[in-house]
Amino acid sequence: MSPPNSPQPMNDQDRDITATVLRERARLGNFILRRVRDQDEADDILQDVFQEFVQAYRLPAPIEQASAWLFRVARNRIIDRFRKKKELSVNETSDDPDDPDGEYRLDLVLPAPDGPEAVHARSALLAELQQALDALPANQRDVFIGHELEGLSFKEMASQSGVAVNTLLARKRYAVLYLRTRLQTIYDEFDM
Repeated sequence: MSPPNSPQPMNDQDRDITATVLRERARLGNFILRRVRDQDEADDILQDVFQEFVQAYRLPAPIEQASAWLFRVARNRIIDRFRKKKELSVNETSDDPDDPDGEYRLDLVLPAPDGPEAVHARSALLAELQQALDALPANQRDVFIGHELEGLSFKEMASQSGVAVNTLLARKRYAVLYLRTRLQTIYDEFDM
C-alpha cells in the first residue's frame, strides 16, 4: 500500500492526457499568444483549453485528433474573448493605433488549416474575401490590405500616405463592416 501523500500511478488515460499536453503546450501557447498578445490572457486561455481537454478526454466518446481539437477549442476561446470585449469607437481606438483591435483581426475569422474541411473552408473564404476586397473603394481596400495583410501599423501608413491616423482607422472600420456583411453568408455556411 502506498503512503498517503505519495503520487498514485498513472493510468493509460492519464498518460495519454499528459503526453498530449506536453507535446502541444508550446505550439498551442504560441498560437494563442500571437492572437491575444497578452501573456496573462494567453496563459488563462491555454489553461482553460487544457482543462476542457481533460474533461472531454474522460468522456466515453474519444477525441480522435487531439491536436486539431485543441486548436479548434483555443480558437473558439479567443473569439469568445474578443466578442465579450466592448466594441470600441473609432475615437477610442485612435489612442493606441499600433495595437490592433481584435474585432478587426483577419486571422481570427479565418479557420485554422487543420484537416481537409478546414482547408476547404479557408480556401472558399479567401476566394470570397478577394472578391469582396475588389469591391471596396480603393482607399478602404488599401488600408485594410496594409494593416491586415502587410502588417503595417496605422502610424506607418499615415507617415507613408500623409493621411491622418483617425482617417485611416475610419477607413479600416468601414472596410471591416462591409467585409463582415459581405462574408456573413459564407461564414455561416462553414459555421465558423
